[in-house]
Amino acid sequence: MAKVKKTFFCKNCGHESAKWLGCCPACGEWNTFVEEIISKPTTSAVGINNSNSQAQLIGDIDFSHELRINLNSAEINRILGGGLVCGSMVLVGGEPGIGKSTLSLQIALNCPNLKTLYISGEESAQQIKIRATRLGANDAQCYILSETLLETIIMQTKEIKPDILIIDSIQTLYTERIDSSAGSISQIRDCAMQLLKFAKETDTPVFVIGHITKDGTLAGPKVLEHIVDVVLQFEGDNNHAYRILRATKNRFGSTAETGIFEMQHNGLREIENPSEILISQHNDSSFSGVAIAATMDGIRPLFIETQSLVSTAAYGVPQRSTTGIDVRRLNMLLAVLEKRAGFRLAMKDVFFNITGGLRISDTAADMAIVSSVLSSNFDIPIPINCCFCAEVGLTGEFRPVSHVNQRINEAARLNFKKIFISKYNKLEDKQPSSIEIIPVAKIEELMKIIFRKT
Repeated sequence: MAKVKKTFFCKNCGHESAKWLGCCPACGEWNTFVEEIISKPTTSAVGINNSNSQAQLIGDIDFSHELRINLNSAEINRILGGGLVCGSMVLVGGEPGIGKSTLSLQIALNCPNLKTLYISGEESAQQIKIRATRLGANDAQCYILSETLLETIIMQTKEIKPDILIIDSIQTLYTERIDSSAGSISQIRDCAMQLLKFAKETDTPVFVIGHITKDGTLAGPKVLEHIVDVVLQFEGDNNHAYRILRATKNRFGSTAETGIFEMQHNGLREIENPSEILISQHNDSSFSGVAIAATMDGIRPLFIETQSLVSTAAYGVPQRSTTGIDVRRLNMLLAVLEKRAGFRLAMKDVFFNITGGLRISDTAADMAIVSSVLSSNFDIPIPINCCFCAEVGLTGEFRPVSHVNQRINEAARLNFKKIFISKYNKLEDKQPSSIEIIPVAKIEELMKIIFRKT
């Protein structure tokens, strides 16, 4: 009979302690320790155990069979590094109502050649059928099971032998080996370990949906993120239709990739060209304070619209407000404009916004930010067929950025006529003939070209 013991866990990070503590020594949070009654797990239940396993030379390991599964979704395949790896465990987190269950069910329904098993601990089979009908389910080989007991789930999975297993969600599962309630730290950790053991031994990829806390982090112990192979964060605003899927951990690909979706009445629609939805579709250039930045999202060029509003400070103390970038970055650029270029903005309010609700960290947007601020300050609009791509240094010069040739090709594809880049960027010999490449070295040169010729 398993030995029963009591222990205390931190609800924030999962740190274990033999006694109650007011402050967690691992994460520093206060009043987060809760008592749980657990059963000591046997050694055979932890990790991947195979009595026939032997050490092999890395050159002798056979991987001739297909290691990745095509999910019939260009966005998800790219985020995962080219497809779903057999035997991997993927954790998807996000706020309530953001579309995690819709995304996972669409993955199951969009793969008609694959047998999938969708486990739901929150909805009945009838409720899932209603949502599947709304998503346009055809003859997909998708099995539905409403169950929360892990032992029953493993037994059903071994009988059906699916190609993909989807768990919605890990917080609703529980195992009889532990006496604590479902959703507790010990239950989440043990259920995740058993699912990982099943995935590695049977080469079955497992999708797991996880809840998040009010701070925006994945609920449960931090070890949950260490157990899985891929952690995907589903972000967005319930007031907007666009959703962003980011990879914060990926053992089989890059974490710089993101996918953009649009929530519609019939499910999530992939946005193949995000630049078209992030740039206002106005045909005139009567708006001052607007500039287009050529940024990169992973290896994908992304063109975004930057908006600035500069006005006289009404209350004496100037305000600095930003949406989409770090306010300290804007303050630095304003200081460069005042110190190096001689523009007096110290007694003016500056409001800055990135359209589409995105948040960027690419420094290649510096030139567009500076141009939009000066455009609003002079009240002179920038031509809509111009875009900008350079980093601003503290000395007032434009520094080169990476992947500049990809940005130029994408600008030409989007019918831009001019692109301003750093004079110090190295270009390829062959460039698109439909776009004019204008290299500039300092802010003063850019201002002379834009505002004195318009």
